[in-house]
Parts: sequence; structure tokens; C-alpha cells
Amino acid sequence: MSSASALKIMYGSLNSPPQLTGWSSTGDDPCGQSWKGVTCSGSAVTELKLSGLQLSGSMGFQLTNLKSLTNLDISNNNLGNQIPYQLPPNLQRLNLASNQFNGAIPYSISLMTTLKYLNLAHNQLQGQLGDMFGQLSSLNALDLSSNALTGDLPESFSSLTSVNSIYLQSNQFTGTIVVLENLPLQNLNVANNRFSGWIPGNLKKINNLQTDGNSWTTGPAPPPPPFTPPPGKTSPNKQPATNSNPSGANGGSKKSGIGGGAIAGIIISLLVVGAIVAFFLFKRRSRKRSSDVEKVEIDRPFTSLAPNEVQEMKTIQTPAAVKIFETSASMNLRPPPVDRHKSFDEEDFSNKPVIVVNKKAHTAPISATAYSVADLQMATGSFNVENLIGEGSIGRVYRAQFNDGKV
Repeated sequence: MSSASALKIMYGSLNSPPQLTGWSSTGDDPCGQSWKGVTCSGSAVTELKLSGLQLSGSMGFQLTNLKSLTNLDISNNNLGNQIPYQLPPNLQRLNLASNQFNGAIPYSISLMTTLKYLNLAHNQLQGQLGDMFGQLSSLNALDLSSNALTGDLPESFSSLTSVNSIYLQSNQFTGTIVVLENLPLQNLNVANNRFSGWIPGNLKKINNLQTDGNSWTTGPAPPPPPFTPPPGKTSPNKQPATNSNPSGANGGSKKSGIGGGAIAGIIISLLVVGAIVAFFLFKRRSRKRSSDVEKVEIDRPFTSLAPNEVQEMKTIQTPAAVKIFETSASMNLRPPPVDRHKSFDEEDFSNKPVIVVNKKAHTAPISATAYSVADLQMATGSFNVENLIGEGSIGRVYRAQFNDGKV
């Protein structure tokens, strides 16, 4: 849609007023036909000044098509309804003051990055200001006075780095005006609102400052909080100069050391490793004990006959049911250890005969030979301690070697 079409829609929204000479709902060239209040640059409409013409109605809804428009002034009329969202996007000056506009300020104004002058004063605008000033760094003057705006001033006011005049009087703003303290203001009027708190010192230096009709806190403003420098990083190799505050030193070392979570992880890991080691040691000892038990069961004590109880007997054979255990390998069965004061040497045990037992059970006759006490004395060297094999709970066992070579 062309600029002419947008203006024709606006002309109808204004109720086709006769004071807009040259305007026509059928005209096609607002620049060539000299429409009232229209300024062109070539065929592009650049300015629209319709102030004080007692216009009524509304602004229309196709003003976004006026892309070359930089100045829109419809102030001091009787226009009503809400300010349309569809506004010329490249405006530098927007003046809608002294009308009967109501509702909220349209957010589309926040997108006019080239805007330098905004005047919406003396209307019936309501609601809170949105955070809409973040991109208006080129704005020089802002006038929102004599409306019914409420709420605190948005933080985006601090982005108005080029503003020198702000007029907010005769509204219902609340909160503080601290957000304005660092702006390059020459004119500030916040009178007749509901502001509270202290007036910042920077704002008190403004020559044209009006703050009456608010609930300011009396008395001097509190001093700003003292500057606290960030804590310096202490070198890990640097030793403290004094030892007057050991708790503080310990606290600092803790901060620079390993965190609590890491310490807990290390402790848990050590406990797990310790438990595993203890488990294997326990299993190893259990196996050793079971092996020792088997050895003890095999090393059964031998019973020696007292000399006066030995009688000369003939060789006899008696059938008996005996369990002989068959094993896959011979075992060297040593007697239980004896005290160090014994006269025989421990090395002699290695020379003792090997007893082989079998696990396989069967019944076989047993041959036994009886010897006299004299024969036993001669074979054992009168029961010499050098021939002593072991000592059980019943008696001692000696090694006997007979003349026929039997042992």
C-alpha cells in the first residue's frame, strides 16, 4: 500500500473533516495536490502536521506504510480511542499531546530507534509503563505529563543516555526516581505523583527541577555503602606474617584447598579399598585354617606301649574292616612342634618316613608282628632321644631299626 492509500484511510478515520483542504478519499497524489499539513520530499511524505485543527475521530490503522515519515504532529485536537499500534516506524518526532487518547502506550514506540522527541502529555493514558525505553538512546525529550499512568519507573529509563528533558508530573507514579540519577538531564519535572524515598544528589544539581507533591523522605539521604575491594588472591607459597588469627588462616587455606565433596570421595574410596583388602585377607586366613585342621586330623598321635606291658606274641592275622584312604600324592606328615629345649633337632623331621594314606575304602587283612622289650630297646638305642619322633597325648613314638633292616 502506498503513502496516499494510508492517508486516505486516515482521512476517513478523522470523519473526513473539511478543514483538511486538498484531502480526498479518491485522491492519489498528496504531494502533487498540496494536501493540507503534508510535507513531501519528492514523492515521499516526510512530515504530517495537523496540530490544532479541532480534528476528531481516530488516527487510522495503516500508518506503518508511511515509512519516510519523520515528523508526526496531531497535538491539540479531540482525537480519542487508543493510540494505534501501527505507527510510522522511522519517526524522529511524535507529538500526540492534548487529545483524548486512552489505554496504554503502544509497545511499537519502543521500536523507533531514531526517535528524538516523544510527547504524549495531556491525554487519558493509563496503566504502567512497560520496559520500553531500552532502544531509545537517541531520545532527547520525553513528556508523559498529565495522564493517569501508575507504577514504578522501569529500569530501561537508564538507557536514555541522550535525554535532557523529562516531564512526568501529574500522574500516579510510585517508587523512587533513583533510575534517573545518572541521566544528563537539564529539565526534570516529577511533581504531583506518589514518589517516595530520597531525591538523589545528582538530580538536586539540575537547575530546572520540580519535585513538589510527592512523599519524599525528609532528612539527609543515607551515604552510599562503602566500597569493599574484592579479596586478594594469596599465593600458595606465601607464609602469613603473623600468627595472631589462626582461625582465619585456617579458613583461608580451606578455601584454597580441596573441597568437602572431594575429601568425602577420597575417604569413601579408601574405605572401599580397605574393605576389599580385609575381605581377601579373611578368605586367605580361612583357607589356611582349614588346611591346618586337615593336617591336624591326619597327624593323629601314636600310642607307645609301656615296657612292662609288652608281651611276646606270635604273628597273627585278623580280618578287620579298615578304611584306607587313597590320595593322589604322598604327604609329608610332620609331628606337632616341640619346645626349643628338646635335645633333638627340628631338621630331623625331614628325614622321617612318609606315611601314605588312601581315601578309597576297602576291607583287607592286617599283619602284625610283636616284639619284645629287649628287641625294642636295641632297635631304638635304649629309647634314645635321638630316635624320638614325637610325643602324643598317650605316650612317645620312637624310630626303631632292626637287624633285618626293617624300620
